[in-house]
This record gives sequence, structure tokens and C-alpha cells, in this order.
Amino acid sequence: MRTPETTADLLHKMSKELALKRALLIDRYPNARSSLRIMLSALGVTSVHNAGTSAEVLRQVRIHHFDIILSDYQLEDGRDGQQLLEELRQQRLVALSTVFMLITSERAYHNVVSIAELAPDDYLIKPFTADELHGRLVRALFRKQFFAPLYEHLDNGAFGDALKACQRLLAQESGFLFDLLRFKGEILNVLGRPAEAQAVFEQVLQQRVVPWARMGLATALRSQQRLAEGEIVAQALIDDFPEFMAAYDFLAEVREEMGKLREAQEALQSAALISPNNSARQRMVGDVAARNQDFKTAERAYGKVLERRRGSSLNNIDDYSNLARAMLDLGHVEGAKRIAGELRRDWRGSKQGELAALVVDGLCANKEGDPTKARLAVEKALVLHDGLKADGKDGLVSSKLALDLAHACLATGNEASAQEVVRKVAAENHQDRAMIAQIESIYAKTGNEVTGQALLAQVGKEIVDLNNRGVLAARSGDLDGSVKLLIEAAERVPNLQFLVNASKAIFTLLELKGWNPALAKRGLGYLQMAQERDLRNPKVIAAREMYQRVSRKYGIAVIPLSATRKQGEKPHA
Repeated sequence: MRTPETTADLLHKMSKELALKRALLIDRYPNARSSLRIMLSALGVTSVHNAGTSAEVLRQVRIHHFDIILSDYQLEDGRDGQQLLEELRQQRLVALSTVFMLITSERAYHNVVSIAELAPDDYLIKPFTADELHGRLVRALFRKQFFAPLYEHLDNGAFGDALKACQRLLAQESGFLFDLLRFKGEILNVLGRPAEAQAVFEQVLQQRVVPWARMGLATALRSQQRLAEGEIVAQALIDDFPEFMAAYDFLAEVREEMGKLREAQEALQSAALISPNNSARQRMVGDVAARNQDFKTAERAYGKVLERRRGSSLNNIDDYSNLARAMLDLGHVEGAKRIAGELRRDWRGSKQGELAALVVDGLCANKEGDPTKARLAVEKALVLHDGLKADGKDGLVSSKLALDLAHACLATGNEASAQEVVRKVAAENHQDRAMIAQIESIYAKTGNEVTGQALLAQVGKEIVDLNNRGVLAARSGDLDGSVKLLIEAAERVPNLQFLVNASKAIFTLLELKGWNPALAKRGLGYLQMAQERDLRNPKVIAAREMYQRVSRKYGIAVIPLSATRKQGEKPHA
């Protein structure tokens, strides 16, 4: 009978496999990269790539799969490794199976590790020896190998399969019991099975008081509409573990759902004070502060976002528009004009960038009391917007920028154009409280509050009627008719609800009547559009699970989650 491998045996095995790994070294200084390369070579790692800038990192990760990434904390132009990791993970450019280690000085380590949110797999503190590097790498790779079956499914968005893999791993003897329970609970939450998730996290909390289990419990309570209980658990978590940053975001979201916007802003600002370099949270601070009409806070937060993301692949036109909007709300017209100039400089050659700049021009001119100049800028913006629409690229214009255009139209008396833009944005975002609030705000600012409310009510009724036609057809057993109606709805109004419903209707029909490549392609296109809007929405995940199940039934290869539709591309057959 074969003796089971011990942890020591497995670590030794991983040590031997180092020679098969591909590594990427990231450091501003060539000498530092050379030293690391020599260390890795001594450990048997010979497939080693180098990068001195973030741009070079992005180029290389798009070409190669790396098993190991070693990054210095201090990068070029004031950027850092934590920011780079955020960029890589948000764009899904590195797999969960990749070991990402940050290299930092002792002094920087204490400033960084306590508030690390997108946690790397490990930290190497300078100076370190080849033996230290070897030990850290082997243990990290061992962990990655153990979780490999789970990571593969998570990378592909196959949460149902990930749960099954988690159950299989739980049946094994390992030192990763609590890690597996964490995965299990979080996957159950994502799958929309909060009562089961709650049971898992409560099981953990009976044995260990760990912040992630309390966070998972709070999430499960919220999903069961037990908002007050979720708020209490999150606040207690923050009191006991003030550097567990995800709890602040959760608390803000729950308070926003409860209509407690001021308290939501306070939670986000508390987190931003502890971890000021998280640009996604700074944007949330700006958004909530703007809704609270705390424009000074919004201006500061949006300014930090733009400062943090300018020059990176996460740079976004909305970051400029957000800041300009906050400045105009404060009467800082010169500052907003400066932002328009930066848009033209940083987004030279981009029609979306020029559109945003023209909108800011129009709003600035209106604020300065120059209606002729304002109308001219808005007319140019509308021509550009119509051109993008004619080219089929109006989907590249964000909802926020579209609403800024509508605001500029209203401010210059062009109510018809404003209504056309707002109707589209409202229909595509009718369940987004923040977007609806922004629509209400622009109508209120221009003295058209009643008109805005009537328009939103009308759009809401049309959405319900359009959806009900397809749903009722399905309930009556007319699947072909339901698919036709829901496709029509998704084409007219590509909001998350219609995209999910159309995709699920298509794959339900295919499951019952056989595979149709053209129809399947359309269903997958709708699913990918829905994923772009909210990847972790339980309805989106349920639709993806259905797509995967039906594809496997007919022996069709499942397209990985990372192979997303090109932005602006239509899902037609």
C-alpha cells in the first residue's frame, strides 16, 4: 500500500518543479532585476522575463501566462505594486493560480501590509536571501497547486463547478480547512444561496473569530433582506477589526439601501482615511458625496481618483467628467475648464474624450452666463454623439457622460435632445439607484423637476410592460414566442434585466429543442454584455451557469469568462 505524501514531501516536489515555472520580475532598476534573476536562476527558474515599467508589465501579461510575478513596491512615476496588482486583477490579466509577491523595505512594509486590500500572496522584505525567496515561493506554489481545481472554475466564472471542487477538496485531509470554508461560503453567497452561506460562516465563527467569516455572515444577512442585522454585524466587525477594509464598503452599501446616505458617506470616508490609495473607493466617496450635495468632499475624492489612475490602463473619461461636475457645482469654473483641457490632452484622438470636453465647455459657458457659447459647444457635442451612434459606437459613451450631455442640453434649452438621451440611460439603468438619482438631479438643477419625474415614471412603466410580455409568453409555454419577445426587449433596451432574461430564454430553448449555433452565439453575446455590467450579480451568474450546462450537454466548448466581447460589439448572429 502506497504511503500518503506528507506536506514535506509535497513541498520538496514543488521545489523540483520550480524549473518549469515562468517568472516576471518588475523593478525600475535594471541592477535589481539582474540580482533577482540570478537568485531565481540558482533556484532553477530559467524562464524569466523583465519589466521596468507598468506599461511593459501590461504588455507582457497579455502575451504570456506567468506562474510567478515578483514586483518591487515602488514603481515608476510614483505608482506602486499594490496599484499594479489592482489593475491586473480588475482587468483579469493574471490568473488566480499566479503567485504575486511584493518586494518592499521594512519601513514600507508596515505602512502597506496593514491596509493591503488586494492582498498579494506574500511580501519579501529587503534584504532577503535566496533561501528565503525559495521557501516563500515553494509554499506559495504549493498552496496554488492545492487550490488549482477551484481557481480554474473561479477564473472562468463557473461558480457551480467551483462549489463542487470546493466540496471535493474539503473531503481531503489538508491544512486548508478554514480557507476552503471561506471559499465555500463566499461562493454560496455569489450563487444567491445566502441561508446556506450563513450556516457555513456561523460554523466557522463557532471555532474562530475571524473577520472574513463575520463579513460573509453580514453579506448573507443582507441577501436575505435582513439589512439591519447585516448593518449591526458589519459595524461590530469594524469596531473589532478597524483595518478590515471590505467591511466599510459593505456598511456603506447597506446604509445606502436603507436610505441612510449620510451614514453611508461617513463609512466610506472612514475607510478612505485608512487606505487613501484605493481609487475605486475614492470614486464611491465622490459619488455618494455628490448625491449628498457635499461637493467639496466629492471634488477631493474625484481629484484623488484622477491623480491615482491618470496614465494607467484604468484611466477613465468619467474620472475627468466627475471632477469637472463637482467643480462646477462648487462654482469653480476655471478648474472645470482646466479639466476640459486635460481631456483633450490625455485623450487626444478619442471621440469620447472630445465629446466629454465639449460637454464641460457647454456647462462652463452656461455657468458663466454665455448662452451663445454654451449652445455652440452643446451643438458640436450632439453632432459628435450622433456620429458615434451612426457608427454603432454609442455604447462606448458611458451613462454618466450621456447624462452630462443631457444636463448641458437642458441648460441650453434643448429639451428634446435631453429627453432622448435620458430615456435611453434611464431604461438601461432603471434599477440603478445612483443613476436614477443623477437623472433627478439634472432635472432639478435646470428647473425641470416635474418633467424629470414624469419621464422616469413613463420609462419605468414601459420597462415593466416590455419585460412582462416575454415572461408571460414563457409561462404560457410559448418558448419560441418568449425568446422572440425577450430578444426584442434586449435589442431595444440592453439593460441587465433584459440581457439576462434573453440569454436564459435562449439557452432554455436550446436545451429543449437542440443546439443552434447562431442562436447560441446571440445568447452568449447577451450574457457577456450582462457580465460587463455586473459580473457578480446572482442573476448574471445563474444565466452563465445555464449557458455552461447547456453547452456541455451538447459537447460544445465553454468560452472562458476572460474571453469577453469587444466593447461596443453587437451580439447579433
